[in-house]
Amino acid sequence: MSLSTSSPQHLLAAASIRFIVLTLLAALILNLLPGEGFLLWLRPDFVLLVSLYWVVNLPRRVGIGIVWILGLCMDVANGTLFGQHALAYALAAFLVLALRRRILMFPLWHQSLHIFPVLLLVQTLILIINLFSSSSSVNLVYYFLSSLTTALLWPLLPSILEMPQRRKSDPETA
Repeated sequence: MSLSTSSPQHLLAAASIRFIVLTLLAALILNLLPGEGFLLWLRPDFVLLVSLYWVVNLPRRVGIGIVWILGLCMDVANGTLFGQHALAYALAAFLVLALRRRILMFPLWHQSLHIFPVLLLVQTLILIINLFSSSSSVNLVYYFLSSLTTALLWPLLPSILEMPQRRKSDPETA
């Protein structure tokens, strides 16, 4: 059961492993959609967003190891240095796991303020690794916009991911 529900009236069924895997695969597909130009800078990191959501809400089912494997998948999919996303994602999962109780105490918009620095740290770590491993230049003005859009999606994520988990209310008791 998620502790971050926006309304206390709704009881949630436990998320199945199948549903968690399906959401993570959907996030991976969303990350792999082609894009170009300014929209590419704005595209959120869906894999990191969904995996951090599950780390916060179901840490016994999705932990640092799962997030690390997802990071390796992103490295292979993007053709980047093997392990850079895995390292950054695992660090993010560790930080969110350490802050989990604090994050869950706040409403969703305040939770996104706790998630935003973690997202910035992930992008900074990937930037540092990229700068040391290649000679390509990065436009720093737009580089961190993805962290902002990912953090802005955090308050919307529970309502989307908890929709299938909501128990149907009995019409006879209502």
